[in-house]
Amino acid sequence: MVRLFKLVRTTAFLVVLCVSLATTAVSLGVWAVSLTAQVTTMTASAAAAAIANRKAIAAAVLRTKAKARLRRALVVVPVAGIAAAIAFEREDYLEWKQDNPDGDIEAYGCEVSAVSAEVVDDVLQDLPEQVRPSRDWLLSRLPECATSDVES
Repeated sequence: MVRLFKLVRTTAFLVVLCVSLATTAVSLGVWAVSLTAQVTTMTASAAAAAIANRKAIAAAVLRTKAKARLRRALVVVPVAGIAAAIAFEREDYLEWKQDNPDGDIEAYGCEVSAVSAEVVDDVLQDLPEQVRPSRDWLLSRLPECATSDVES
């Protein structure tokens, strides 16, 4: 009798253990499938966003290059070039003024000068050797600004 009781008790324990392990395995499998579906959805969304951003950046770069090309073409014509250069610079100043409402024309000039000094090497490398001015000569033509003016 004791032996039969021990056998029933052991069998009941093993059945409960097997059922709980099976339930846990099924629930973990469902959870893993759910997480896999979420990861797949997020990956697809991220890839779509990256493609859209890449296309938007490429379009912005193309527009900027086209705008620069048009500006260069207009500046080549003497009278129209001077008027175009003035108009382009005024447009750039007004855009800057929207971002810096407390700034004045001097602060704008200093900021443009600082940025121009940073990119002067890249611009000079793009020019043909015959018309390329000296880097030092070009930098000497930029206005001198105090660093506190540029930062404000």
